[in-house]
Amino acid sequence: PPPPGPLVPSRLSPVAWRRSAAGAVLLFAVTACAPTQPGEMSDVPEPGPKVGVSYDLQGHRGARGLRPENTLPAVEAALEAGVSTVELDLHFSSDRRVVVWHDPKIDPSKCGVDPSASLLVPDPDVLATVELMVARLTVAELAAYRCDRNPDPTSFPDQTVTDSGLAGDRYGIVEVGQIFDFVDAYARAETTEAALGERAGRVEFNLELKRRPDHPEYIDDTFDGISPGAFELALLEEIDARDLRGRVVVQSFDHRSLWALGSIAPDIRLSVLTRRGDPTDFERWADQGASIWSPDWREVDSATLAAAHRAGLEVIPWTVNDSELMDNLITLGVDGIITDRPDLAPAGHR
Repeated sequence: PPPPGPLVPSRLSPVAWRRSAAGAVLLFAVTACAPTQPGEMSDVPEPGPKVGVSYDLQGHRGARGLRPENTLPAVEAALEAGVSTVELDLHFSSDRRVVVWHDPKIDPSKCGVDPSASLLVPDPDVLATVELMVARLTVAELAAYRCDRNPDPTSFPDQTVTDSGLAGDRYGIVEVGQIFDFVDAYARAETTEAALGERAGRVEFNLELKRRPDHPEYIDDTFDGISPGAFELALLEEIDARDLRGRVVVQSFDHRSLWALGSIAPDIRLSVLTRRGDPTDFERWADQGASIWSPDWREVDSATLAAAHRAGLEVIPWTVNDSELMDNLITLGVDGIITDRPDLAPAGHR
């Protein structure tokens, strides 16, 4: 992967970007396009050369298209692809530790009991029980699962399970602090290529809090929807233990979690996640402390992009796995993309 591109207006915050002459020209060009309905891409320019383009390349769940999601090998695959940000999902164990996993329970399509595990844990291949909920299991019990299965070979035909360098064959569920430490170790390792090590030493972390207002039992920490819960506080402790506030973004579909965290850590960037068809309120989100809007990519067109930028929000859509679509969105002016396949992304990312 090429070294990071030069600093250009799109690398600045949206506010500073709009104040620059180049930003003003680009914003005019974007807003001059005929409006489309959300999700329609008819006004997206055709792909072209991207000399000096700068955007945030985020590896989704590490690099889910290359290695099983949210595992150390998936993170290493993302770093090898030269991402600027590693995106991860967070849950809360029964012993109040922040763990990296997407689903509220152990799913047999992704995990089985590790044959080498010394602990006796519920077997997802045999049982469908509430005892498989992440919130019901300790960190030690979660580590007894091996999550090396591909739940969708059609969508992820290139996902492989290999002994991947520094991460080795460690396909278990780990704590977020272990991810932070692994990335630091990768950046410092003598076996890491110099350019990749330099990038890894400043790579950012986009951490998704997997709260759901309709399923409080998924996190199970008596969150009141206003003040930070034990989940947010535990995550902040892990971040501060490594002095990573400047390299962390916290995102969630449960926006209450964002505002709660922001009330005690206003220097941590917040990203509002939305699904297709969700209402948007860019000005209010910005007023409440968000700096990023992260929508389903089908919601992004020239009108929504310009509106979000006017409110001072960066726009980083998910989950974009087609290289031509990546190119189109970058040409349109998004500030980043979240992808399962960072190895397919255009060159020039920040």
